[in-house]
Amino acid sequence: MQRRKAREYALKILYMIDIRKEPPQKIIEEFWKNVDEKNEEVKKFANEIVNGVIEKLNEIDKIISNVSLNWEIERMSYIDRNILRIGTYEIYYRNDIPKVVSINEGIEISKKYGDEDSPKFVNGILHKIKENFENKGGKDEV
Repeated sequence: MQRRKAREYALKILYMIDIRKEPPQKIIEEFWKNVDEKNEEVKKFANEIVNGVIEKLNEIDKIISNVSLNWEIERMSYIDRNILRIGTYEIYYRNDIPKVVSINEGIEISKKYGDEDSPKFVNGILHKIKENFENKGGKDEV
């Protein structure tokens, strides 16, 4: 399966939800009507990420805020914020995905969609989130 592609779709959907402030389900349905993606596994994984982030949004934003000391989550770019949400969701709630893979995917996607400082920013925040997770009894699934 093309998980990077699914994560990119998830980023686009979460970005639209963040900007448009409409019911998430409406945006998700509208998104897939306008995307020609034949691979059902890609769609399924993207939807799992989006729905997981939406379901745990308050907890995820709190986790991000706790490590981004000089950056309020509302001040982050929409792209960076949603890449961090995806990475945090995977680190905390997806034991089937190695933590280092989640961090690397966040960095690579930020290179494509973020600004020139995004990869460094995303890397630093997601590494801190991973460390906090491990210090609280979680473990890396490598």
